[in-house]
Order: sequence, then structure tokens, then C-alpha cells
Amino acid sequence: MGMRFAVGGREGWTRTILTAVGVGLGVALLLGAASVPELMERREDRSVARSAEDQFSGKQVAKSDSTVLQRDLPTDFRDKTVSGRVLRAEGSRPVLPPGLQKIPADGEMVVSPALRDLLDSSDGALLKERFGQYRVTGTIGDAGLIHPKELYYYAGSHALTPAKGGHRVANFGYAQPAEPLDPLLVVLVVLACVVLLTPVIIFIGTAVRFGGERRDRRLAALRLVGADAHTVRRIAAGESLSGALLGLAVGAVAFLGLRELFGMFDLTQVSAFPSDVVPLPGLALLVLAAVPVTAVVVTLISLRAVSIEPLGVVRSSKPRRRRLWWRLVMPLLGLGILLAAGRVGGDMGPPVYAIGLGSTLTLVGLAALLPWLVEASVARLRGGGPVPWQLATRRLQLSSGTAARAVGGITVAVAGAVALQMMFGAMHDDFNRTTDNDPGRAKLVVTADVGDGKLAERMNSKFRTTKGVKNVIGTVTTYAVRPGKMSADALRPLTELTVATCANLRELARIGTCEDGDTFVVHTGNKRLNKWVDATARPGKQLDLNPVSWDEPGHRHVLWTLPADSRTVRARPDPGGELHDGVYATPGAVDRTKLVDASTTAMIQVDPDEPDAEEYIRNTAARVDPFLDVMTLRAVERDKQYATIHTGIQAGAMATMMLIAASMLVSMLEQLRERKRLLAALTAFGTRRGSMAWSVLWQTAIPVAIGLALAVAGGLGLGYVMVRMIQKSVTDWWMFVPLTVAGAVLVAVVTLLSLPPLWRMMRPEGLRTE
Repeated sequence: MGMRFAVGGREGWTRTILTAVGVGLGVALLLGAASVPELMERREDRSVARSAEDQFSGKQVAKSDSTVLQRDLPTDFRDKTVSGRVLRAEGSRPVLPPGLQKIPADGEMVVSPALRDLLDSSDGALLKERFGQYRVTGTIGDAGLIHPKELYYYAGSHALTPAKGGHRVANFGYAQPAEPLDPLLVVLVVLACVVLLTPVIIFIGTAVRFGGERRDRRLAALRLVGADAHTVRRIAAGESLSGALLGLAVGAVAFLGLRELFGMFDLTQVSAFPSDVVPLPGLALLVLAAVPVTAVVVTLISLRAVSIEPLGVVRSSKPRRRRLWWRLVMPLLGLGILLAAGRVGGDMGPPVYAIGLGSTLTLVGLAALLPWLVEASVARLRGGGPVPWQLATRRLQLSSGTAARAVGGITVAVAGAVALQMMFGAMHDDFNRTTDNDPGRAKLVVTADVGDGKLAERMNSKFRTTKGVKNVIGTVTTYAVRPGKMSADALRPLTELTVATCANLRELARIGTCEDGDTFVVHTGNKRLNKWVDATARPGKQLDLNPVSWDEPGHRHVLWTLPADSRTVRARPDPGGELHDGVYATPGAVDRTKLVDASTTAMIQVDPDEPDAEEYIRNTAARVDPFLDVMTLRAVERDKQYATIHTGIQAGAMATMMLIAASMLVSMLEQLRERKRLLAALTAFGTRRGSMAWSVLWQTAIPVAIGLALAVAGGLGLGYVMVRMIQKSVTDWWMFVPLTVAGAVLVAVVTLLSLPPLWRMMRPEGLRTE
């Protein structure tokens, strides 16, 4: 009978659909959360499938008809990273990475669909110029991509050799050892899950109570025709169950529709193949079972405070005051569990279950405390003031619980966000390291694994004429050893030899006067290293510039005499913050063509007024030699795991806030629908529409103000306990300000969206009854 009431007539369908939409939004987000483990596992599987044998593993692969030379060659383009590899088949049957049908031929490139679209767009003109030596001949299949918006390519080049960094592989599918997650990040992830999912669960509990006042009047009519109290409670449970079951269907459909959007949009750089977004069966069954049970339990609990009699509902009179003690016990118990869990550190694993239970109790306790605070606050308000204020305060005094439940989700969300922000602030320095880099002196560093003098000159000349370049520090570097016989157990003295112009050497050492042909012995200030340099670099003595194969049979000595007039000078940090000691020489002092195993480096200072300066430099590097490595010097380095978790939490927070906004709008529409006759009657008696609109705003603003104050207090308390758990200190007690402002703006937007339905419900047609 209850389920028939839920779908009987226009009134029943309207109430049930609102409940189903509210429950469905929460179910869709819960199913999305249940899909995260499977999503991450499938992404990892595809990443492993295309990974080649680690070149640093020491495993030697013999050349065969199926081996492939490969080199990772990523590049940056504005705020995006373009990953990719250069391949060269060494036989007629080369192994293929997933997503490819054949190894690209020399000068060919196979790209991901997202990279193809970027290269074909006007925004990707500079990037297309960088890959100008390649011709796009196809796209990478889904099996070769981690996510659909990934920018990835495979290029073929006959110029790739082991000397150019090519690494021989016999198969793809190398799984690197998993890097364990830092205990601090485990704590952060657990807290984030609780913070993001608790508002969803609270809203589902609120949604199943939509239409409560009209339902109670209907149940009173059933009492009048002979139903007892237990029967009407079961009927009410049947009504809620009907809305919850329909909500499950709506949520499943919404989930299937929303997961298709993951492959179409790159929201906060998070995208996924729709086929990857699959809930774990156990978690999906838990959601499907928990939602109907929650609907029935919440309905039965809500009816305990209501006396439904044949002649009416006692709740129409002054309600009984809410008990405070159990509402305080929940957050205090949660904080107590967190305090008793101890500190996170050392080899002990973080208390995951204690963190989850304690933070959940704290946030749910705040939601339970809000109705009592709202009731206690509005009870002290007396008559007087403008008409909108009187209408709003009187309405809150009669039904403060409904208003408090509507803003419970935003209260929990803000409290959890405050705690998360305190955690992020406390552990920021652990995962964001300030480097010694000086991007003002050089923003990009371009290196080549060969010490070719002509290449160095070409790099310097090309980069100096590139748009957006202010200065270039070009060097050729190798190692030199002290020649002669050494005892068997003695280490042969070795030092670094840097060849550059006088202007460039001044960027690396305090050399004073300098002319082409000068040489210097450079010290860093470390006495032990100074002795090592002096044992190798002896003015007037010889150095061997080919130290790599010293102990191999047939070693070819490249001897060079360090001039006797070489001055000893002090090194200064380079733009990367490094001090380089050893021998500094100008091009006129040493023939760079004799440097057997050297590297060429160009440190480039960019013009900050040219927004695409870095892109022009990368394009020049690709023209000079496609295998040049281009590295960006950053003042702050961010841990990859920390950055990934931060991005994931941002995406989850965005989804949660969207759900809260939608849920508040649905809840507000339900409240207005419940009061349609009252609103129409007030308008008929001459109440201004503006007064009614302001009364609705005040009815929302008062609980929101109380809720945000509670959220700030609860969030600061939870955040302090969590920061104490990870043995850190709070860095900023005022980080709640932007979060509370965001919450208030969200509520204001939802209130404005509810005004058009309010105008419609104030029409005289609202006085009609069936």
C-alpha cells in the first residue's frame, strides 16, 4: 500500500521523483567512488603493458630479429606533458608495444587521438613544428594509452643508436617494483575518502525524508479509517522504500551516463576510458543494499518523534526539544578515537581503521549537532523586524529540522575541507621541496650526450638567436684522470674538465680576467674535494681526457698538458645550484674534438615577457638534434605521489560540491512544494513577492551561517587532531576563510536558482486542492 501511495497520482509521483533524483545523485557518486580501485588497477595494467625492460636493471639483451631499440623522449608543451618514445626495429619481426600494429618507419609517427587533435588545432602549431621531422601515419589504440586524453606518441628513427641513448628491448610488459605509499599520504587518502563520501551518505538520508509533512497527514487519514500505529509506520517505510529503489535505478543510469563523460572531458587533468569505470562487485552490492535499508531505517526513526493520530499529527504543535547529549558524544568519541590512535611515524603502519572511524564519527556528529544548534538559536529570536525576517524566523521555529538537514551536507563538506587543507598545509614541506635552482638565471637546461665542439657551437648560436632567449651558458664537460702507474689498491685521481668561453665560465666560477686560451683550477671550498682536485689537476702536468676505458685492453690515451700558469679560483653556483670543481678551460686551450666521452650543456635564460619562449627553445632543440634532453629548472619540486593524490582529491571535491549544490536545490524545491498552498495563500492576502523571496533567502541564510560556524569549529578541531597525529604543526589557522566563502557563495547560487519555482508556486492556482 505504501508503494502504491508513492506512485499514485500526480502528487505521489512528484514526491517520489524528487526523492529518486536526490537518492540517485548520491548513488551515482557512491558507485563512482566504488569504481576507483578498478580504474586505478586497469590504468596500471596498461602502463605496465607498454613499459620496456628497465635500462638500469643491468639485464643485457642480445640483438635479434625481434629486438627493438627504444628511447623515452617526453617533452612539455605549455602546461601539458607530451610523453612518447622513439623506436627502431632491429629485425623483420620486432616486438610491438600495445596499441601499435607495426613499428613506425623512419620519419613516421603514430600518435594518440588527443595528441592528433592538438597537433591539428591552431593551439598546437608550435608543437607541430617541434615534430616537423615526422609524418603522422596513424593513431595509437586504446590498449596503448593510460587514459583517453593522454598525449602520447611513437616515432620511428634510423638515427637512434645505443650511443644516442637507445635501449634494446626484447619484449614489452615490464613491471617496475611498486613504490610504497608514504604513511602520511595514506592518512591523507583515508581522511579524503571520509570527507568526500560522508556528505553523500548524509544527503541520501535527507532525500528519503522528502515529503514528510504531507506523508504524515496522509498517514493520519489512514489512522482515521482504522489503521494502527505499526501499520502506518510500515506503510511509510514502503513509500520511502519505493523512492529509494527508484533512486537506485536513477543513480545507476546517471552513473552509466556520467562515466561516458570521463572519456570526453579532461576535468582537472583526470580522464578515463568508460570501460575502466566499473564498481567493485562487493562495493556495488553494499551500495545497492545499504540505500534501501537506510531509507527504511531513517523513515522509522523520524516517525518515532511524531504521534500520528486519527485526527491529525501532533507535530503540528510545538515540537519536543532535541536531546543534546548524544549529539555531543559522537564528535567527542570520534576525536577521542583519533587521539588514542597514536602518532604516525617510523616503521609502524598508519591506523587506517581508527582514522576512518574517528573522522566519520566526528563529521557525522557535526551533522547531528546542527539541528540542535539551529533550533536553540532560532528559539531565542522574537517578533519584530521586516516582514521577510518575521516570516523566515517563524518558519524556522516551526520546522528547524528540515532547514538544518538541507544544509547538513554543506556543513560536513566545509568541515572536512578545512581539516584536509590543514593536513595539506602541515605536510606541504615534506612533499614540496624548495630547490637551489635559480630560474631567473636559466629556466631551461639542454644537454647532449656527446661532447662535439661543432654541436656545442651550433647549440649556442641557434639558442642565442631563438625568440625569447636572453642568455645562454654553453659548456662541454668530460672527466680527466691522472695518468701514470698506480698501486693496485689505489684510486686513480679523477676530476671534471669544463670547456667554455670566458663569459660562460664567469657564470660558473669567479675567474676574474680571462682570455681565450686561459685555463683554471677550480675549488668549491670543500677541503677533501680540493685535495682530490689538486691530486689530479697539477699545473704543468699531463691529464688523460679518456678515463672511461682506462682499464680496458687497447686503451687509447688522450693526453693533454694543463698549462703551468693555470690560476686557482673559487666556483660559484650554476643556475641549477650546483658547484663544479676541476679544470676550466677556454676553447683555445683544449681541442674539444679530442674529448672522447663528453656531454654538451646549454643553460638558457628566457625572457619572461615572451609567454611561449620555452616552446620556441624546445623547437630549436628539436631542430638541432631530436635527441637533445630539455629539462626545466623549477624553484619548487613536487612529489609525484603527492601531486597525484592532490589532483584526485580536487576532482573528488569538485564532484562532491556539485552533488551538494544539486542536493540543496532539490531539497529546497521539495520544501517549497510542501508549502505551495501556504505561499499562494500569503500572496493572496497581499504579501509582496519580494518579501517572500527575501524570506526564503533568510530561511536559508540563518541555518547556513550557523552551519558554517559549526563547520569551522569542527573542521579546525578535526584538522588539529589529524595534524597532531602525523607529528606536524598547524601552519595556518585562517585557511578556513576561502572555504567558508565558497560554501556561502554556493548556497547563494542555489537560492537564486530556486526563485523561479518560487514565483510559480505563489500563483493563485496554488490554492486549488484535490
